[in-house]
Amino acid sequence: MLLPGTFLGVWNLISISNQHSLQSLSASWIQAHGHAQIFGWIGTFIIGVGYYSLSKMGAIPPFAIKRGWISWSLWTFGVSLRWAVNVSLWQWRVLLPLSAIAELAAFLIFYRTVSRHRSKGGRRPIQAWMLLIMGSTTGFLALLLFNLATCLWLAVTANTPDFPHWLDQRFLVLATWGVPVLAVWGFNARWLPAFLGLKPSSEKGLRAALVVCVLGVISALIGYFPLAAAMLTIASVMAAAWLNIFDRPEKPPKVQGVHKSFPAFVRLCYIWLATAAILSLWAATADRNGGIWGASRHALTVGFLAGMIFAIGPRVLPAFCGGRQLFSPALMLGACGLLNLGCLLRVSSEIPAYEGFLHGAWSVLPVSAVLELIAVSLFALNLALTLAHAATPLNDPTLYKISLATGPKQI
Repeated sequence: MLLPGTFLGVWNLISISNQHSLQSLSASWIQAHGHAQIFGWIGTFIIGVGYYSLSKMGAIPPFAIKRGWISWSLWTFGVSLRWAVNVSLWQWRVLLPLSAIAELAAFLIFYRTVSRHRSKGGRRPIQAWMLLIMGSTTGFLALLLFNLATCLWLAVTANTPDFPHWLDQRFLVLATWGVPVLAVWGFNARWLPAFLGLKPSSEKGLRAALVVCVLGVISALIGYFPLAAAMLTIASVMAAAWLNIFDRPEKPPKVQGVHKSFPAFVRLCYIWLATAAILSLWAATADRNGGIWGASRHALTVGFLAGMIFAIGPRVLPAFCGGRQLFSPALMLGACGLLNLGCLLRVSSEIPAYEGFLHGAWSVLPVSAVLELIAVSLFALNLALTLAHAATPLNDPTLYKISLATGPKQI
């Protein structure tokens, strides 16, 4: 699901750069790229981790396995259909709502399966990382309902399947800050103390960051974007502080099996998060042609979210898939390095190009797109080669069990 959105994003950016105008490209194509990235890649990742966590909470009942395959099929069908409909516009009045219905149905099956299985484990204290995951899940449901309602409305009243700008602005805040950002904070609170050797996260601090972030998303949904940007900036600083991201580690980081730069790239993600939040403050009052908003979203979706998956993925995904070791730490370094370089070029050139500050910045945008495409290809290749190899013997000292239930534990 990563590749369709990435390839279309590169094509979109090259087309925009050739015309020197954001308005030169169909909004449907731009939104097809965004939907494939957020729903198709990050959304699939979140749901997959949720299903995986069931296996670490005891025996998997038969209903969970069946529902997992049904949910995966519906989700993949819905996201793929949405991408195809936005690109081709074929029968979009029927197929656009159908894609939204399939996505919502897949998520409801997932939610029901996870809730039913967890309810058998008895009551446990709700920790901050759990609240963040619960907040992300609630935001996910709200996002899918928002998506379905908008698709039905467009099918009846509109001439094209793209969301109008004023509505898309609100939708994107919910689709980023209201879902994957909260999920990343939750996963980080659970895993990073072991991976980076950090002291445990502050329970009260993370709860406060969650509240401020949710209030920021709500402010954006009702149209108060300057207030929303301010609150999301505060929440970002709070999350980084209470996760102890930039504090001195208490123990050496766990870099066995991955590149030793792993901790640096995780911390770099939080610099991108702060950059995205600060740019949103600027965009809320000064954006004229979409350049500042675009740079802010790119810093968030690529610098923070994709950067975090590129850094954490090589650590956890091989463990999720039967105890394999990463094929190549060097490929991991190349993917993370090129992704961050591409993101830096994109964010630094998008504002002067789109806003008309520097004409020469248009020539940098295609370079950033190609670098990010190479990074995605290296990431995908590394994981594909990892999965093609046999599982690592259980006595390997670098192997870790990873779960939301127990956290990382060395075998």
